[in-house]
Amino acid sequence: MKHRKRVLIKISWEALQWERSHGIEPKFLKKLAIQLKEISENNIWLVLVLWWWNIFRWMAAAENGMDRTPADYMGMLATIMNWIAMQDALESVWVETRLLTALDIPEVWEKYIIRRWTRHIEKERIVITVGWTGNPFFTTDTSGVLRALELECDLMIKATKVDWVYNKDPNKFDDAELIKNTSYSKVINEDIRVMDHTAITLAKEGNLTMKVVNLYKPWAMLRACLWEDEGTTIE
Repeated sequence: MKHRKRVLIKISWEALQWERSHGIEPKFLKKLAIQLKEISENNIWLVLVLWWWNIFRWMAAAENGMDRTPADYMGMLATIMNWIAMQDALESVWVETRLLTALDIPEVWEKYIIRRWTRHIEKERIVITVGWTGNPFFTTDTSGVLRALELECDLMIKATKVDWVYNKDPNKFDDAELIKNTSYSKVINEDIRVMDHTAITLAKEGNLTMKVVNLYKPWAMLRACLWEDEGTTIE
């Protein structure tokens, strides 16, 4: 079989609200599905991970007295519910898709097992992994990096609302510097806010190449998957 690159894309669901204050924008979801289809048709095995946001925010819950463990489990369920919408959008453009969840819900989805994932990608299906790792106290950042390393992905893409990574928030600081290429060591030492510290450390130790791209920019994810000059590269 011809070698196919393995790419994991972590998507910010907040970005999928588009111009809405909450919920999901169906038109943008359809555009995203078309782009993901194009990526999969470019000899790429594609895995998707979701950063949940719009259904439940555990930070707010924790600040109001809820324990972290139940709040995290609610977040895991939120990823599953959100990804049903993504799976439906992909299948509406004739892309065969499978949901694999870290939580055991056999009546609805398949349990995440590496060999099952391998079987699906061999059949050229897009695989969506949901439910984080199935454990509390793991962020979606850490879960995404863990899956990328576990599945031996060539690249991880963080698709968000910005074109690049900056050394500080450009909305707050006029002297914020754009970063096109950097190392995990620099991200850690200079506390550049790309992902949480655990995720960045894990990516560094696993020698995972990561790109941060703008989800709203047409075909930015495809160009990143093809190793073109797009977004910020971290190695």
